[in-house]
Amino acid sequence: MNQQYRFLAVVAVLSLAAVMLSMHLSNAEPSTATDAEASTETELDKVIALGREIVLHTGTHPLSKQYVGNDLACTSCHLEAGTDPQAASFIGVATAYPAWSPREQRVITLEDRVLNCFMRSMNGTRPPNGSKVSVAMTAYIASLSQGQAMKMNHEKPLGPKHVPTLDIDMTTGDLTRGRELYANECAYCHGDAGEGSDDGPPVWGAKSYNHGAGLSRVPKLASWLKVAMPLGDPYLTDQQALDIATYVNSKPRPEFKLQDHLPPADKRGEYNAEPPAAD
Repeated sequence: MNQQYRFLAVVAVLSLAAVMLSMHLSNAEPSTATDAEASTETELDKVIALGREIVLHTGTHPLSKQYVGNDLACTSCHLEAGTDPQAASFIGVATAYPAWSPREQRVITLEDRVLNCFMRSMNGTRPPNGSKVSVAMTAYIASLSQGQAMKMNHEKPLGPKHVPTLDIDMTTGDLTRGRELYANECAYCHGDAGEGSDDGPPVWGAKSYNHGAGLSRVPKLASWLKVAMPLGDPYLTDQQALDIATYVNSKPRPEFKLQDHLPPADKRGEYNAEPPAAD
């Protein structure tokens, strides 16, 4: 009996020691490698979140406002900060880059695409390559492509969810119908004179996109209107979208001169175009 008790006592002591060792290990400080890895993930998350904020508040965010020349934000066209599956979606777009750009006549990166948009749709100045604005926005957009297969675009810098061109004769756009449709369907949010309001950005005039922007082309604007407007309930027919686009793009807006939108040469890095893009 004494031997049995001694055996049980030894087992109990060993069990207690194992429990204490387990508790010690669970409370121990993680290794340096784990610390570094966790820190990297946290900092990346912060940069991605910063990029989303810039997309939502491009013209007023302290980091990006200096590069914006109108009253638009990225989310004015890329609805829901680019997460709308149809309206100029950012979802999956990073998989298409690097991509061939007919306009620049070169292969461009996602960063190039983002920075060039400041010159055209934002009627502003191209931020420097590698700047906080550029890295944050690119990181955010890339985060919306995680887990998707790469399929670099050999024809144009567009992602898998780009807005398809309407299957309609683009010469049938009518200014008179467009004017009436704009008054009935668009003016409440975008203003009678396209000046914008608290509910919608300006769609023509000095505070809207310039003639170098993609939406300044009637086919592109019509295709976007079809999937995006009215906000939250797009119901326009192809013809209505084309008529409104024809009317809106008949209105005055800033001209686009490339040299006016490039930063000083010492802050430019490389503007990825060869030969220089036509104004």
